[in-house]
Formats: sequence, C-alpha cells, structure tokens
Amino acid sequence: MSKVLYIDHEKCTGCRLCELVCAVSHDGISNPARSRIRVMKWEQEGLYIPMSCNQCQDAPCMNVCPVKAISRNESLGTTEIDYDKCIGCRSCVAVCPFGAMSYNTIDRKVFKCDFCDGDPQCVRFCDMKAVDYVDPDNVSIDKKRSAAERISKAAKEASVLVAQAH
Repeated sequence: MSKVLYIDHEKCTGCRLCELVCAVSHDGISNPARSRIRVMKWEQEGLYIPMSCNQCQDAPCMNVCPVKAISRNESLGTTEIDYDKCIGCRSCVAVCPFGAMSYNTIDRKVFKCDFCDGDPQCVRFCDMKAVDYVDPDNVSIDKKRSAAERISKAAKEASVLVAQAH
C-alpha cells in the first residue's frame, strides 16, 4: 500500500524548515520558492498550514495534460512529471484545486511533490512532526480519534456550563 503525507497543521509552528529542506534536496538551493511544500501563514491568527500535492487518485493535473506528461507511479502512489514530454503549457498549474503544482520561471518547468522517491525530506526534518509519511488508513484513524477527543471535550465543557447554570 502506498503512503501519503499527513499534515497536522495544529503542530506546525511556521518555521518553514520543510520548505528549505525540500528546495535544497531537489534543487540544491535554499529558496522557498523552489519548495514542493508551502507553508500558508495567517500571522494574525497564528495559523500555519503546510500545503503539498495530495497525489489525487483522479488527478486533474494528469487529466488536463495535453501531452500526457503526468502519469501515476502506482508503487509510490504519486503522480509524476515526465520532463521529456512536458511542453510547459502550465495547464496543470491552473487546474490543481490545491495550488500544489508550481512553475519555475528560471528552469521553465512545472514541479510538485514527489515524496522524494519514498523518503520525504520534509518529514525527516520537521521537529514538530507536523508532517508525516503514513499509511492512508492511519490518517483516517488519527482524524477520527482527534474528532472524538474534540467532541468529548466540548461535551464536558457543556455539561459544566449546564451544572453552573443550575
């Protein structure tokens, strides 16, 4: 079974180390604009959300590519770009619903997360463990557990308020 990037934005501190590590790992340059993962920041709210390619099963980028330069690597569960076929039309950039596909104006190439061929460097270097590389089933279990904890906490708080009102 292929793995997925699991991003827990509640753990993200906004340090952006994942962006730098990604850019260095792929392009040998410490430039966040070259990163395949981007941390969206809402400074006022103190909210930081790492965003990356979701490797969609029915990938719009793959479907829109006029020269079929994007294909699925079933063993890794990723969509991959064949640069020998890519004509740089950027249709994939325009159609991605998550904004995860980017275009490098210097190299004149589109790029996106490729899970670092099964060893995502953003995961390796995230001290807060806001980014993880896990089996998809574990994501579902973790999200259910987290939702159950939030509901339980809210129910306890509500019962305390009801008790105080009486």
